[in-house]
Amino acid sequence: MIKLPFWEDSLIKKYNISGPRYTSYPTALSLTSGYDQQALSEAVKSSTSRALSLYIHIPFCHQLCYYCGCNKIITRHQSKADVYLDHLCAEIESQAALFKAYRVEQLHLGGGTPTFLTEAQMTRLINTIEQHFTISDQAQRSIEIDPRSLADNMLVTLRDLRFNRVSFGVQDFNDQVQAAVNRPQQIDEVLNILHQARTLGFKSINMDMIYGLPHQSPESYRETIAQLINLSPDRVSLFNYAHLPDRFAAQRKLKEQDMPSAEQKLQIFKNALAQMTEAGYQYIGMDHFAKHDDELAIAQRENQLHRNFQGYTTHGNCDLLGLGVSSISQIGNAILQNEKDLKTYYATITDQRSAICKGVTLTQDDVLRAHVIKQLICHFELDKLAISSAFNIDFDAYFADSLQSLQPLIDDGLVVSDNNTIAVTARGTLFIRIICMSFDAYLQQQIKNTRFSRVI
Repeated sequence: MIKLPFWEDSLIKKYNISGPRYTSYPTALSLTSGYDQQALSEAVKSSTSRALSLYIHIPFCHQLCYYCGCNKIITRHQSKADVYLDHLCAEIESQAALFKAYRVEQLHLGGGTPTFLTEAQMTRLINTIEQHFTISDQAQRSIEIDPRSLADNMLVTLRDLRFNRVSFGVQDFNDQVQAAVNRPQQIDEVLNILHQARTLGFKSINMDMIYGLPHQSPESYRETIAQLINLSPDRVSLFNYAHLPDRFAAQRKLKEQDMPSAEQKLQIFKNALAQMTEAGYQYIGMDHFAKHDDELAIAQRENQLHRNFQGYTTHGNCDLLGLGVSSISQIGNAILQNEKDLKTYYATITDQRSAICKGVTLTQDDVLRAHVIKQLICHFELDKLAISSAFNIDFDAYFADSLQSLQPLIDDGLVVSDNNTIAVTARGTLFIRIICMSFDAYLQQQIKNTRFSRVI
């Protein structure tokens, strides 16, 4: 069911706390050491799926964006990508042996900046993947792109390699903001690349935006969103900047006094929300929007939307295999992560042909809670009777503590609950992460050790 968010200042101030984004449950913060290639092998055996989503991490960028919290390496030396591909291709060949019975339905390249690779390097990577995995003719093939550093013929090469979806990192069109975060770009550059992508026939175009950066104001960002809407991307991700300079050294280059105040930041998001919905975009949840005829929007309306480490997705039936430094996999009953340090990744690939170092084996309780959180975060409601039947539980008894935690949100009109359903109201859609936190059994320990981004 489509829920247009309802903005109420008193509730925003009360509930604008920090919390996880639930691209998985348990979240990646719950992963522990002691996992290796054997864990992946056992996870494949435990899985009932034979559909696969492949995520490939390319960590390199030509230039440092000061706000970035991704796992990346800043370099101008193109030869470093050749060394990386030597190890990545070895990992691809090794891991593919476990997935002979699978068919790849999704392929996504993220980073870093995947288009740091030259045309020859990109072709080598995709050829290696196609050599070792069985890929569906209808597979979604997507890639993240920095418009500023895209080689002239790269979009043509990507189309020849059967990519059909692109995601452009834009963040803001304001010159002062771009200079402050060390990411200058011209809107004409973005427009030209967007036009080229459409001319080449890419099926879906996404744009990533960020609010909360230095020198942004409600007035300046209203203009940015107006420019974005004029470009008419199929999907938009409107991320809330999380300023964590103790975790990400580059963020120390940003001056906090230049950032919008908490009140201004809320107004920025409120304005953007209104602009996007008035322009005909469907609010998918949290920070995602899609045109009404986009597959993501259709999947949500048909109760077929899912969520994983790549965000909202239409392919919930797929196991997810992450390849490359820091990549995360979710296969069967396990979530597993590769080494985050590049030198360590190289060493383990060389020695073991695998870089898996952390993970968690899902319990039945994990699977149940993951299902509950997915229903809420994707569709804003769940059927308690259906879940009770599917998992052989009494929902209200099993989740007694969660329902007690949820009660203040019910009292404030964010959620309604009866014998059959739990439904998030229009008032509550902006607080979906907080609502999901009521069902998170790991959260209390994590809160003691971790800083999350604010929910709005």
